[in-house]
Amino acid sequence: MKTIKYKYIFIAIAIVSFGSCSEEFVDVAPKGSFLSENYYSNEGQATAALVGVYDAIRKNSGGFENMMAMMNAGSDDFYAGGGGSTDGEGIQNFSTHSLTSTNIPGSFWNDHYQGIFRANTLLSKLPDVAMSDDLKSRFAGETKALRAIYYFNLVRMFKNVPLLLDPLTTTNMYNVEQATSEAVYAQIEKDLTEAIPALPASVPADTESGRLTKGGAQAMLGKVYLFEGKKAEAAAVLAEVNGTPGAANQYGNKLLTKFSDLWVVSNKFNTESLIEVSHTSAGNSDWGFWGSGRDEGNSVNIMVGPRTYSKPAGSPAPDLPSGWSFNVITQDLYDAIKLDPRFAATVLDLKAMKAAGEADYIGGYQDTGYFLNKFVPRKEDVRTGGGAAELNYKQNSYIIRLADTYLMEAEALGSGARAQALLDAVRSRVGLPSVPVTLAAIKNERRMELAGEGLRFFDLVRWGDAAAKLANRGFNAGVDEIFPIPTRELQGTKLKQNPGYN
Repeated sequence: MKTIKYKYIFIAIAIVSFGSCSEEFVDVAPKGSFLSENYYSNEGQATAALVGVYDAIRKNSGGFENMMAMMNAGSDDFYAGGGGSTDGEGIQNFSTHSLTSTNIPGSFWNDHYQGIFRANTLLSKLPDVAMSDDLKSRFAGETKALRAIYYFNLVRMFKNVPLLLDPLTTTNMYNVEQATSEAVYAQIEKDLTEAIPALPASVPADTESGRLTKGGAQAMLGKVYLFEGKKAEAAAVLAEVNGTPGAANQYGNKLLTKFSDLWVVSNKFNTESLIEVSHTSAGNSDWGFWGSGRDEGNSVNIMVGPRTYSKPAGSPAPDLPSGWSFNVITQDLYDAIKLDPRFAATVLDLKAMKAAGEADYIGGYQDTGYFLNKFVPRKEDVRTGGGAAELNYKQNSYIIRLADTYLMEAEALGSGARAQALLDAVRSRVGLPSVPVTLAAIKNERRMELAGEGLRFFDLVRWGDAAAKLANRGFNAGVDEIFPIPTRELQGTKLKQNPGYN
């Protein structure tokens, strides 16, 4: 919260310097300094501001403190890993469910509020921008949908958060109080329901890839409803997204034929993707601004790669650069997925390759020999130009994809022919036979299909399964379902710490 005020006066500078959220969307060059009160005067400046709102979505897989690696580490499917027990205090402590208000990485709070601040500022300025009403409506729709995504992350992580809908100022920021989670969810619903009619059904692939669409916002709304326990509402809106299971939906989205194609670096914005985070190597990201928002590479790639990897000549093992060995896969997930057709695309079994003399690596902390193959870095993706090679991986990540919405709708329905067809479609894509649709079957399918995509911990909490599944990690029921609020956000403010935390 305190960090927001320092960005208020020169918000335009921040917006421009953060660059584009997508290689295809827009590339904004700095035009000088603008005070926020006179910056939003024309379409070009409003576009730069919208890009600034989009930038915060890279929190999913950008920077060391990214959502995917963090949430994976707190689930039963992954350990924190890394170089040692102190390598990344936040991710290590979440993996053992020993977070405190002093070791929780503040960026999980601040980065989302930074996106919300930019959204609030743009929404307040849009009515006076010299641009068409149709374009204003679309910009407002995108901005509200993004604000909803950021609040959805915040309310799931922290639950008790301030609900800010206007730009903070230096005079009111210390008087902010927390809203109820019900009020935050109500605003998320409102933002998304207002955004959906204003968003396009599709966007031009050559110029606007990465921008939000009607289907993406509907998918997010359906997910929000499911997390609220509003199953009928979730099923209804997700049906609009999913259409006939296995066929193309009304927007042209369809499950990819091959599951492994989802993880091909060049296969960006494919037909299964509904909301996707864009990464690029063109930003020449370097250590000087890693994690600041200016770095545009996928940090999960380098984080999950094996340490000091090598292979002998003629080995069938993959060509990989070395990484940092975070998010190593647990034996429990390995045993659960080893006979599943998605195993090879999900798990890189270096334990077996090393035993066979096909590859070698140095095991990191909590090493199991099993690595997240969906995001393991590839030699062909290594940046050879400017910036640090480690920080310029360009594989995109998914916020929501169609297989996820199929399984969410099936969960919302619970039973019946349509729920069965949705589950069958996900399984059929990988060559698995039909199994009777039950909540247990859907839970298992989500685990196999979405492993390593940062969703498992939230799923366990939603189902009430976290305490049982994470008992061996020190999980404290009634406390560890949410994060502690960082200490610095409490100092000099009216905010109160979450129950169970000091």
